[in-house]
Amino acid sequence: MSERWKQRFENFEKAYSVLADALYADFSDLSDLEKMGCIQAFEITFELSWKVMKDYLIYSGVKLIEITPRKVIQEAMAAGLIQDGDMWLNMLKNRNLTSHTYDESHILSGVEMIETDYLPHISALYEYLKGQNDG
Repeated sequence: MSERWKQRFENFEKAYSVLADALYADFSDLSDLEKMGCIQAFEITFELSWKVMKDYLIYSGVKLIEITPRKVIQEAMAAGLIQDGDMWLNMLKNRNLTSHTYDESHILSGVEMIETDYLPHISALYEYLKGQNDG
């Protein structure tokens, strides 16, 4: 379905909005539960980000031989959909780690990494796809 990426983009847009709103909060005021919620919002947003990349690449005519997050990220980088493939692969690695992290210091450092390192790249993908969706 050629418009599948637009449907997936709507879900990505909602998750991205929740993540961005959560990360603009003052962390000193957040409870542990809210900090864990930021991590969960990142995990969901990341999952939807690589899937919307996959759908957009297919829509654009890219033939994906293997559909895994790593391969989709590599193809998205090659197609110019994202700029820093290494950062996206680092996000993938840390998404897998945060899924199993319950230590408070790791949660706080994870939230800080998401805000400073990852959100700008997710935002760039969002802005690019929003432009394609609106255009």
